[in-house]
Amino acid sequence: MSRSSAYRIVFVLLSCALGLAVAGAYLSKQLDQKISVNAETQFFVVNEGDGLIKVLNALEGEGVIRSAQASRFALMLRSQNLVVKPGEYRLRPDERLFELLKRFNDNDVVVYSFTIPEGVNFQWVLDKLWRHPQIERTITHANDPSIISLVAPFDSPEGLFLPETYLIPRGVSDLEVLTLAREAMERELDAAWKSRASELPLSSPYEVLTLASIIEKETGLASERREIGGVFTRRLKKGMRLQTDPTVIYGLGSQFDGNLKRRHLRDESNPYNTYRIFGLPPTPISLPGRAALLAATNPKPGDALYFVAKGDGSHAFSATLDEHEENVRRYQLKRKTDYRSSPIK
Repeated sequence: MSRSSAYRIVFVLLSCALGLAVAGAYLSKQLDQKISVNAETQFFVVNEGDGLIKVLNALEGEGVIRSAQASRFALMLRSQNLVVKPGEYRLRPDERLFELLKRFNDNDVVVYSFTIPEGVNFQWVLDKLWRHPQIERTITHANDPSIISLVAPFDSPEGLFLPETYLIPRGVSDLEVLTLAREAMERELDAAWKSRASELPLSSPYEVLTLASIIEKETGLASERREIGGVFTRRLKKGMRLQTDPTVIYGLGSQFDGNLKRRHLRDESNPYNTYRIFGLPPTPISLPGRAALLAATNPKPGDALYFVAKGDGSHAFSATLDEHEENVRRYQLKRKTDYRSSPIK
């Protein structure tokens, strides 16, 4: 081989190497380029079953990246084995393509909040779930077989879901959200039961849940929860009826028009009428929060057996019936025009 031929071969090899280096550098920059985000491309959805190639093509089609093919080759050169996870992602201005793909791999999806307030009932939760735009409805009604299975061995779903704010991805089902709330309540109720005070007149965590649900409905001020819990605990110990309006109202259901009448308190057919039954009602009457669970398991010591709303959101507590009747005359029979049973929020 002549010297000139050898030079040509070396030149060609060097040119090829240089070309490969330039191509490699170009491809590598594809992953470091900033994505293009505008008002129409703030969110990107990866569907179930979408692979990396399909996602890159979709990003190119929406103008988010320049070249899907170049980006794919760049990933191969970097030996990056990323897997895109289904979900809704927020595209961030000034974010680089590799950072975005890494978030797809890490399932860094957009989350939405769903809040269950303390003291609402189960039907309220269902109605709110069905109105949430990011939650898919799969449950038909409160007695749906999936609900019955979720709350087993209990017959009623009332009280069995923890009031809390849950962060959920787009497309989650109503049953999945309820499962989260059910598991959260199981944990909180178990912790409250294990830390309960001695000599409670409650024989099971479910009785704790039932009492806590009543405390939740009777409490206007958070600071009074344990004191109200103490009243109900002492009444149970003494064999006294609880005589609490919220249980009667719950038992009336849709029949309650906002005005609790004397005949309602005398109704023997209402199993939730604690003016007639002894002990706890058959199920909880609301969804109690953590503080109400603690008030049921660790009530405030004292001698009060009665309480009445004062009209400013707080209650007047008393140890004797005479004191209680005086408080009723003072705060209930002579109500002021600005009377309210709950404090101003």
